[in-house]
Amino acid sequence: MTARSVTLVGAGHAHLHVVRQAARLRAAGLTVTLIAPELFHYSGLASGVLSGALALDEAQIDVAALAAAFGVRHLAQSVVAVDRAARILTLADGKTETYDRLSLNIGSVAADPHGLVGGPGVWPVKPLSQLLTLRARIEAQAAAGAAAPRIVVAGGGHSALEIAASLCGLVERGDGRPQVTVIAPRHGVGLPPAAWSRLSAALVERGAVLRSGLVVGRTVDSCRLADGALEPCDILVLAAGLSAPPLIGELGLPLDGQGRLRVTPTLQAIGDPAIFAVGDCAVIEGHTRPAAGVFGVRAAPVLLNNLAAHGDDRPTRPYQPQTRWLSIMDLGDGRGLAVRGRFWLLGRAALWLKRYLDLGFIRRMRAPPASRP
Repeated sequence: MTARSVTLVGAGHAHLHVVRQAARLRAAGLTVTLIAPELFHYSGLASGVLSGALALDEAQIDVAALAAAFGVRHLAQSVVAVDRAARILTLADGKTETYDRLSLNIGSVAADPHGLVGGPGVWPVKPLSQLLTLRARIEAQAAAGAAAPRIVVAGGGHSALEIAASLCGLVERGDGRPQVTVIAPRHGVGLPPAAWSRLSAALVERGAVLRSGLVVGRTVDSCRLADGALEPCDILVLAAGLSAPPLIGELGLPLDGQGRLRVTPTLQAIGDPAIFAVGDCAVIEGHTRPAAGVFGVRAAPVLLNNLAAHGDDRPTRPYQPQTRWLSIMDLGDGRGLAVRGRFWLLGRAALWLKRYLDLGFIRRMRAPPASRP
């Protein structure tokens, strides 16, 4: 009898956990393949790397080494097409892979409704590697004695504000005076009013400008707002929301308004139970949540159980994401802003907690298999 197969596409939070527990899938009679880039850039530490507080390698996991350590076949590729009827994946190099069960944990991309990506000096907040290149560019200009660049961050949510704070920190580390403008129809959405008041004051104290508007265009040295006004800028960072990668939209399955795959509480796609999806690329019916790594981490044990159930013919179990969660922003100056529901804390203790949690995750994912007697 041919062994059943599980194919993991993407090396997000949940799949890293599944790789480490691959022995459980093999015990259920399943073969396991991971299709993902060789390196995982951990989103929780991206702002710390961008601000210059952390080195690049502190936020990376060697996916190839992890897969090898836990006996998982790894293909350093990306999937460009899925034939659901034949259960065949087409890879970027033109080769194909078959699957019995497919799990998608491929994150998200920066929303770009006005087609700005590819314009002069435009940097989307994802993929995260873009931010690392942006840091190198700003550091090189500072080393050459150039004035701090005029930076516009398009977006007013958690990610945009954290990126703006990190860019302030990066310029400050180079002894410059930040010229960062944050432009959005609304700022601080989702933050308790008192927390937003304190955060906005802290950003303004560091030289940031908070402006109401919507960025819809880009010229060589400015960006154009919906009302026709021009805002001078050398660098435009797109952080006005996230959407699912294009591959999700090509599956021909039900999606939500952000293009995320709609899945049942068992993490299986509505319309095709052979496909599982977790993290930013998916949304659980009846449990809409924002894009946040905590949900991928919490969903991981349920995903592992339900994939293993395919091998030993057990029933699957549901995952219900929590209604309140801890979110901590790195403000790029040695402080953080921690928020959980209506409670918040801004200061060094919040950033210490963030580093403890995020670096702890990195250490766990890098740890070798436990030795056996």
